Amino acid sequence: MKAAVWYGEKDIRIEERELKALKDNEVTVRVAWAGICGSDLHEYQEGPVFVPTKEKDGLTGEIAPLIMGHEFAGVIEKVGPNVTKFKVGDRVAINPTITHGNKPEDVDAYDGFSFIGLHGDGGFTTFANAPENNVYLLPETMTLEDGALVEPTAVAVQAVKEGNLRFGDTVAIFGAGPIGLLTAIAAKAAGASKIIVLDLSETRLAKAKELGATHVINSGEVNGVEAIHAIVPDGVDVSFEVAGVAPTFKQAIDATKARGTMVIVSIFARPIEWNPIHLTNTGVKITSSIAYTPTSFQQTVDLMGTGQLKPQGIITDRIQLDDIVEKGFEALTNDKSQAKILVELSGAK
Repeated sequence: MKAAVWYGEKDIRIEERELKALKDNEVTVRVAWAGICGSDLHEYQEGPVFVPTKEKDGLTGEIAPLIMGHEFAGVIEKVGPNVTKFKVGDRVAINPTITHGNKPEDVDAYDGFSFIGLHGDGGFTTFANAPENNVYLLPETMTLEDGALVEPTAVAVQAVKEGNLRFGDTVAIFGAGPIGLLTAIAAKAAGASKIIVLDLSETRLAKAKELGATHVINSGEVNGVEAIHAIVPDGVDVSFEVAGVAPTFKQAIDATKARGTMVIVSIFARPIEWNPIHLTNTGVKITSSIAYTPTSFQQTVDLMGTGQLKPQGIITDRIQLDDIVEKGFEALTNDKSQAKILVELSGAK
């Protein structure tokens, strides 16, 4: 089967691969649609970040070169003998997070985690295997294209929950890439009264406004923190750092009110220099979020199914697998008008 395989930085190849043998607790999914994530882009631009290259991953047992893709949905083609919750023909989305499963779900990932599509073969291909516990049935109200948006939307849902966002709260989101845009959508659904989005790209800010931001700020043209305080004098209740660079990390703290919360959502590919006295002087609390719990993933499916979460507006292009490097990774690197690019595999609805 044809697959997009990660070999190294700026080295993703379209080649033929064999599907690994199906384990007793797994299903085989015929992939319909798969999204390119910011984490995938990090691996392409400056990897390895997560991809195991020196020894096999402890949870997946796999090592590079690996088939990429962890945001995907499709139709079950085959089930292992121990699978009880699903059948051939079911339309499903995949939660790519693999953990040891020894702790309560809210702390389970911090005991060690891996991702299908980063630490082991994923969804940029025809067929993919996934454990039964990582498979989520899609309601009839959702298309398989919608299903490919569940994973990144769940990241935003979890981030909003980590920030303890309440009805009427004000938020600032630093970074209007796909996860920043989804965080704005999730914050709106959670009842935020002011949603302030900051970015350097006017195109991305226009998209943020379209998707529910009440205010947008081009932080390349004005002082972002001052602009936020002009809207919310004491600072926002919750800020989200979704850019992954030192300046926005510090600005997110400065934009947050005393005893408010800054949530780190982004993946920092490199260390930054920062003095923790920044918190001592401002009274801001910091927390972070990695992926989502199984409960948050299911809630995301449920909320998308009822239309209370509508992330479809972040899709900016649909491409074929053969074009994933030029029209996918390179486009996301060089064209800031791009947000979420979906790769069509079977293209089933």
